[in-house]
Amino acid sequence: MVQIIQKARHKTHPVKVRNVIVGGDAPIVVQSMTNTDTADVEKTYEQVKQLFLAGSEIVRVTVNNQEAAEGVVALRERLDKDGLDVPLAGCFHYNGHTLLTDNPGLCEALDKYRINPGNVGFGKKRDAQYEVMIEKAVEYDKAVRIGVNWGSLDASLATKLMDENAERDEPWEADAVMRETLVQSALISAQKAEEIGLRKDQIILSAKVSRVQDLIAVYRALAERCDYALHLGLTEAGMGSKGIVATSLGEGILLNDGIGDTIRASLTPEPGGDRSLEVKVCKEILQALGLRSFTPEVAACPGCGRTTSTFFQELAQDIQRYLDVKMPVWKSKYPGVETLKVAVMGCIVNGPGESKHADIGISLPGTGESPVAPVFIDGKKAHTLRGDNIATEFQALVDEYIQKRYGQEKDAA
Repeated sequence: MVQIIQKARHKTHPVKVRNVIVGGDAPIVVQSMTNTDTADVEKTYEQVKQLFLAGSEIVRVTVNNQEAAEGVVALRERLDKDGLDVPLAGCFHYNGHTLLTDNPGLCEALDKYRINPGNVGFGKKRDAQYEVMIEKAVEYDKAVRIGVNWGSLDASLATKLMDENAERDEPWEADAVMRETLVQSALISAQKAEEIGLRKDQIILSAKVSRVQDLIAVYRALAERCDYALHLGLTEAGMGSKGIVATSLGEGILLNDGIGDTIRASLTPEPGGDRSLEVKVCKEILQALGLRSFTPEVAACPGCGRTTSTFFQELAQDIQRYLDVKMPVWKSKYPGVETLKVAVMGCIVNGPGESKHADIGISLPGTGESPVAPVFIDGKKAHTLRGDNIATEFQALVDEYIQKRYGQEKDAA
């Protein structure tokens, strides 16, 4: 018997971030981050809204100065007024201790603080400033992501581990020492936070790197050594297909290992590009692995010499767009509709077989084939479409199928 091997979920402490649970047995959470100037409340509000409506369950904003701190308070008020119950995470570097101390409203408005131990200060000030930020999280009962980063490692810890490595009979490679530094930095920082008063169920860890192999190695080590909730993500994943592929590989392998409680795709957008692409990528990773369902899936063949017409490609795109547009309404009207599987195939070779495996599928005629399109519903041939209105008729059949199947499931519930 051929089996699908997917490891059991790594058990972690659940962390509450406003109305969202990260870790434990909760579904893996999708995160994103704005790239607007947080002081510009209107632009930031519009982007947070866009990301939230696209499916981001936590949105992070930069808090780098007093104007941004004030902007977060105004942003939270605007979101609450408009009924957008999106958790906000604040990203701090260098001056977070000052901003949180000087702005009680900021402490309250944020639902999670993102702290990079390598960027909280230098020398003797570092520990004191880190302590201030953790104390504010304790005082306001907020979650904290302790996020160490390849590009801003604790220099003193790195030096210590490199010195220890030099004394080994068989020294590790430099990259291995850096990975160990990341892991130890995250764990030491979390332990310090607990000593200050932060609970385990307030702590999320991350260790950001830019290479897939390093990401996998670091998070496997973290999963072995702790039970804190873990946030997955490559730092500076890159642009276009490179960033999508790297993110999907690194996060996908870890998620399949049962590692990870929340994820982000740190994609570099094209100028003026759609920021919500990073949300779509995260959702598709989770859906492809069978970990969550967000929207009905449309299976379509890639096309070949048997399918010289682009009709099946256009129909597949039309159906996908139709499902995407309808989903906001269907989610509340037809529970379970996100698990629907639709097939749009281009010729007789795999068309009927693939269509039978879908909930509803159509096998379009390829080059030289009879101009008929059989439609399969729940594995059985149910209709044969002909003529110039195949696309419209199939779309109507999909709509009818959803109403009958998922409407009945709601009534039964």
